[in-house]
Amino acid sequence: MSKKKAVTAGARERGGFKASRHGSKETAQRANAAGPKGAQKKAAEEREAAGKKHVSAEASRFLRGKKIDPRRIDGTESVVQLIEETFQAYNSGRLREACQLYADKMLEQDVTVGLTLTGALTPAGLGMSCLIPLIEAGFVDWIISTGANLYHDTHFGLGLSMHRGNPTESDVVLREEGVVRIYDIFFDYDVLLSTDAFFRKIIRAPEFQRAMSSAEFHWLCGKYVAAREKVLGLKSKSLLSAAYTCGVPVYTSSPGDSSIGMNVAALALEGYTCVIDPNQDVNETASIVLGAKRGGGKSAIMIMGGGSPKNFALQTEPQIQEVLGIDERGHDFFLQVTDARPDTGGLSGATPAEAVSWGKIDPDRLPDAVVCYLDSTIALPLMTSYALAKRKKRKLRRLYGQRGALMQRLKDEFAKTL
Repeated sequence: MSKKKAVTAGARERGGFKASRHGSKETAQRANAAGPKGAQKKAAEEREAAGKKHVSAEASRFLRGKKIDPRRIDGTESVVQLIEETFQAYNSGRLREACQLYADKMLEQDVTVGLTLTGALTPAGLGMSCLIPLIEAGFVDWIISTGANLYHDTHFGLGLSMHRGNPTESDVVLREEGVVRIYDIFFDYDVLLSTDAFFRKIIRAPEFQRAMSSAEFHWLCGKYVAAREKVLGLKSKSLLSAAYTCGVPVYTSSPGDSSIGMNVAALALEGYTCVIDPNQDVNETASIVLGAKRGGGKSAIMIMGGGSPKNFALQTEPQIQEVLGIDERGHDFFLQVTDARPDTGGLSGATPAEAVSWGKIDPDRLPDAVVCYLDSTIALPLMTSYALAKRKKRKLRRLYGQRGALMQRLKDEFAKTL
């Protein structure tokens, strides 16, 4: 037999696996899926007959994870205990990893945290229950949201009501009774009319009559919502109001795709000149990320859902690297909660590994990336409670007031590439 055939025969005897994977003589004595099955079966039977203790083969690097040995749920456990001690595998395991990534790494003092929001989260009350507490704790430094989330958020700041409902009700009957629904959230049609009237009133003000970034537009809106909350005796009801108070810039990736944008467009027909400039948004968001990195810190992106806000947050790195030609490596931390699949080609389901190929994520930080395939309305309250229990409040970065300095840094670095 030739040497080549002898090697091939030896590989067959080992079950077709590489010889290097079998390790030393000692490790070969342990049960191994690639080893001789008959001998391993006999050894296990002899060990059982002799009453010998099972010798675990946990020297493998694949067996270094914490043993699955959860606590018994008895009703006394905290949210932290529930997540850390009973969320063992599958998407509960990913949610545990997401909570730990957020609290243990993303909330370090040198990390700038960007949050993206899609899906009807604020109508479901998640603005009040989760997002405002995170903002006020300094756990969110800048936001990209759909316009719809910001529009429906405003209802609460104006003292308007949203109600739980039955999603199987007849929509024909609801229409006849003047009730609008977002799945199982019901509200009076006049809520829309009243909110529209509020936005048209404030956008007619002189300070709105110019081109501006969506962050500046939402900061001005937040100022007026905060004033209305004060008049009504309301507190911590509106995300826009909280972001204004805490200096958190709020962007929207598609300004015309919401009732807020529709009202801006309507006022343009009346001759008003408020324009939300997406060019400013693209550069301002890139400047926030560059500022985080150049300031000796890190950049983290937390994505609730996916869609356009996800892309707008992640494209900050290609804007810096590919378009402006500034040397950078990508975001340091990536955390996403989504129900989208990656195999359809849509961005909502695209994995952090795929984002590496675009320069959006630092390849060396890929282990610090978690995707949790779960409904955001379930994940976000748990993540919020976990983070607030584990971490002390951080000092507010107040990035809104730093926009000028951040943009100047971006311009200076871009000028060096010309």
